[in-house]
This record gives sequence, structure tokens and C-alpha cells, in this order.
Amino acid sequence: MANKEISNLKFALGILLTIAGFVIAIIVNIAVPQVADVNIKEYEYFGRLYNFNDLYRYIVLCIIAIFVVIGVFSYFDEDKRKKYVKKAPFRFALGLALALWDVLGTKYLLLPQPFFPGPAAIVETFLNEPAFVLENTLYSLRLYAAGFTVGVIFGVGSGILIGWFPKVYYWVSPILKITGVIPAVAWMPFALTLAPTPFSAAVFLMTMCAWFPIASFTAQGVQSTAKVHFEVAKTLGANTAQLVFRVAIPHAMPQIFGGIAMANGFMFTTLVMSEMMGQPGGLGYYIQLSRVWSAYYKVFAAIVIMAVLFSIILAVISAVQHRVLRWQKGLVK
Repeated sequence: MANKEISNLKFALGILLTIAGFVIAIIVNIAVPQVADVNIKEYEYFGRLYNFNDLYRYIVLCIIAIFVVIGVFSYFDEDKRKKYVKKAPFRFALGLALALWDVLGTKYLLLPQPFFPGPAAIVETFLNEPAFVLENTLYSLRLYAAGFTVGVIFGVGSGILIGWFPKVYYWVSPILKITGVIPAVAWMPFALTLAPTPFSAAVFLMTMCAWFPIASFTAQGVQSTAKVHFEVAKTLGANTAQLVFRVAIPHAMPQIFGGIAMANGFMFTTLVMSEMMGQPGGLGYYIQLSRVWSAYYKVFAAIVIMAVLFSIILAVISAVQHRVLRWQKGLVK
């Protein structure tokens, strides 16, 4: 009983510590006067006027609410509860860093301007042109979804063929090794020239950068399947298709997800670079457009959106991986 009370006390302190840092950030934004001469614009939404400080405080409040909800759900799982409490000091420090950044970048403008705007100035982007930001964000998501889908299908499919058939390995493996060391951006001139549209060119580049890690990891997973597993399956009457889809591929699943996780970062980088060098839209295009006009607060806003999107994508992939590989729980670290 005493251990449970101590655990509950630590969890409550973790919640309070998490909230405290961001509450300090809000208090600092309200209490510290705007010393630097900054033109604070007001925007009308839903019949009310908002400035960048208002939106900044609302966003910080949303962050607090998100962490509280995560904490509530983690309370019912011992492992998640421990992880939540362990990361509470980092979240507290994050709130303090946000407050310091607000003072230096917004209230006093002590950071080099316009290259390092404060957080309130960055969120003004969402008041200034929310429709344009949303349009470019959706374009990036659509392009990423197409590139990720094609890259995973092509990488896993070719990896299975390379790992299962010796003749395919003989002919395709050298090509895979050669193309694997070539950066995807090196193919950009050919992609933009030969592809019918900039969108398909970007999908091709993302597929190329994903092919090497996914196909290599998949092939290694298939090839590393123990022969005894195939022998047992054959004894039970399994045919070739069943050996591939019910023995080799399930065994290779950890390696397949490892390849996808590695390729995901490459694909996201290629996505942004292709948008900056030839796409009619997307967050990379938005960054390039904002940089030309020296609107660096918009550049930072796009970077923040990218970070959030990439974190969500990683969380989704991790959730799918844990679901598919749930049989590993208790067997691996």
C-alpha cells in the first residue's frame, strides 16, 4: 500500500512539474512588458480580435492540456506512468526555455533579428495566412503519403524477392548496393526531366531513397530465417507460398520495420528538398518562398509544423510496429 501511495505521489508531482514550466511561460508572456518597439497587429476571427501573444498563450495552454491527457492515460499503465514521471523534469525545462526565448526574442529583441524571432512572432504566421499554410501542409502530407506508400511497397517487395530467390539476389543485389550510396538528390535532374509532373518526380526520389534501407533489411530478415523453421513447416505440409508468407516474412518483420524507420527520415528529408527545388507547393516550397522575402518567422513556423508532423508519423509507425510485433513483448529489451 505504501509503495502505491509513493507511486501516486511521484505521478502527481510529475503532472505538477510538467504543468509548472508551461504555466511560467504564460505568466512571463503576460507579466513582462513589450520593451522593444514591435508593431503588434490584431486579426479578427470569430468576431474577436487576436494578436500573436494571444495565440501564443492559447497554444501553450493546448500543450498543457495535451500533456495532462497523456498523463491521465499513462496512469493506468505502470511502464508508461514511469516514463511519464521520468520525463517530467525535461518538460519543465522546456517550459522555462520557452519563457526565456519569449523574453529574448519577443519582449526585448535581444536575439539577432529577423533571423531568430520569438515564439509569439512565429505563431503569428497562423494568424496572418492560415489558409496558405494549411494548403502547403496538406500538399506535403499528400506527397509524403504517395512517396511512403510506393517506397514501402517497392522496397519490401524487392527485398523479399532478393532474400528468397538466389537468381534475383545475383542480379539485383549489386544494383541495390550501387544505387544505395547515391544520394536521392543526385537523381533530381533526371527525375525533373523525365517525370511527367513535379509530383511524380518527387515520388520517384522518395522511392529511390527508401529502396536501399527497406530492401536491404527485408532481404537480410528473409535470409536469416532458420532452416529448422522451414523444415517444420514443410513437415506440416506447407507449400512455397506458405513458406514465404507464413514463415519467412513474419520472421523478417522486425528487420522490415527497422528498414522503414531508417528510410522514413531519408524520405522526409528528400520530400522537403524536392519541394524547395521544383514543387508547386508544400512546406519546403513555403520555406523557400518565405526566405526570399526574409520572413524568417514563417520559416520557423514551417519548421515547427514539420517537426510536429514527423513526430506524429513516427508515433503512428511505432504504434503499428508494436501492434504487429506484440509477440516480442517480454522476449526482447
